[in-house]
Amino acid sequence: MTTNTPFRSRENAPRARRGTRSLAVVAGAAAALLAWLVTAKFAGTHLDVRTGSGDAVQSVGVAAVVVAAVVAGLGGWASLAVLERLVPARARAVWTALAVVVLVLSLAGPLDQGTTTGAKAGLVGLHLVTGMVLVPALARTAARR
Repeated sequence: MTTNTPFRSRENAPRARRGTRSLAVVAGAAAALLAWLVTAKFAGTHLDVRTGSGDAVQSVGVAAVVVAAVVAGLGGWASLAVLERLVPARARAVWTALAVVVLVLSLAGPLDQGTTTGAKAGLVGLHLVTGMVLVPALARTAARR
């Protein structure tokens, strides 16, 4: 007699993927939070960015970092789910390439809007840390066809 574990059965595969993807989003946000703590609190870097026309300056706080990481993770999850339906055989490869391109493009924001070299470096680091957690974690969950 053979028994299927909950993660091995075909019926439970989507549920297991949802759980793993949820953990990936949480891990991405936790990594961003940790990077923010190290950069802003322990190293004392002021993560300030120019807003609007460039005159106003805003400090990037913990809430903004966590929300941005969660939004990025959910966006990655949604785009992976769409690709699994559109190109099921190549969803993982296409999504990974797309995710890396989006991550690289996201670096333009901190490089352009950061007020100091330290702020730019710290904000780029936040983007990279979050991406280094989300991209492999979500790619690993792509459905196998």
